[in-house]
Amino acid sequence: MKKTKTIFILLTIAILFVASMYWLYSKNMQDPVVYQTEKPVVGSIVKKTVATGSIVPKEEVLIKPNISGIIDEIFVVAGQVVKAGDLIAKVKVVPNVSSLNSAKSNINSVRTQVETARLAFENQKSIYQRQKALFEKGVISANEFDTAQLAFDQAQQRLKQEQVGLTAANQNYDIVRTGTTSGMGAAANTEIRATVSGMVLDVPVKTGNQVIEANNFNDGTTIATLADVDKMIFEGKVDESEVGKIKEGLPLQITVGAISDRTFDAELDYIAPKGVDENGAIQFEIKGTMKNLDTTKTFIRAGLSANASIILAKADNVLTIKEALVQYDQNTQKPFVEVLVGDQQFEKREITLGVSDGIDVEVKSGVSETDNIKVWNQLKPAPAAGGRK
Repeated sequence: MKKTKTIFILLTIAILFVASMYWLYSKNMQDPVVYQTEKPVVGSIVKKTVATGSIVPKEEVLIKPNISGIIDEIFVVAGQVVKAGDLIAKVKVVPNVSSLNSAKSNINSVRTQVETARLAFENQKSIYQRQKALFEKGVISANEFDTAQLAFDQAQQRLKQEQVGLTAANQNYDIVRTGTTSGMGAAANTEIRATVSGMVLDVPVKTGNQVIEANNFNDGTTIATLADVDKMIFEGKVDESEVGKIKEGLPLQITVGAISDRTFDAELDYIAPKGVDENGAIQFEIKGTMKNLDTTKTFIRAGLSANASIILAKADNVLTIKEALVQYDQNTQKPFVEVLVGDQQFEKREITLGVSDGIDVEVKSGVSETDNIKVWNQLKPAPAAGGRK
């Protein structure tokens, strides 16, 4: 019995010994973990968000006629640069028969009134001359002469008023018939001229098209659209998740899809106070005025698609590390890194972080440019062909 027990114990010890030797052999065959390190570098960190939109003129002026009619001739084309006062188009007035007859009847009526006033004036003139002769001979009193003179002056004034009315009736007839008249200047004119200097962006009408003047019931027909292409803005939209991070005055970097080799500077000067639901997402409109835009070197066409990088924060010439090198204490949640102090020996150092762009992060304190920081989450490289398994 004792002999069997002794054999069992010896056998168990032998098995444990063999297992231990195998475990040590297996551990010895495994590659040791060698952590790589990276040094901090001096650079710039830019934290930004991106908005999509387009480039449009800051102000567009719609040129509309001041009289209804048909386009007789157009003198500009899209892309042409004009100055204030330059001729844009000419409108041919097609008179309304009813208005024409009414204006003509008004002339006849006013002519009758003029003739009546002229006869009254001639009668009062004769009376005035007789009374004046009698007054000079002392036959009538001064009061009687004054009465005759007053009646003469009133008749003369009435005749002048009726003559002015006839002139106005004739002008009104000419305006109804032709769209213009002498003595009215630009108040009644079939020539449509530019009201501002700029580039013609669009001419939506053609010769022969009918146009309507702007009034209380109609916006009128647009003959041309003008804009100063040296004053352009970025107009885009940002998501509601980003709108809380931005504010007026932030710098923008504009990239235009059609001009891939350049970026343009702008300043954010408008954020819509109300969002718009687009496909289930709330979007807020933003506008940014472009700066130092030289159209002689780079011409930006109105309506080009563009992206705006909104600079939320920026740090130049600062110490930076990869954000992947940063670890966080499980208890305090404070950031730290592990710095190499010996052969695969690292020590923990708490650091103070600054601006981050999601890849690199600014380090304000805790490490220096000469420190080697442990890449703690590196993947173990695959063994070389023919190496140990």
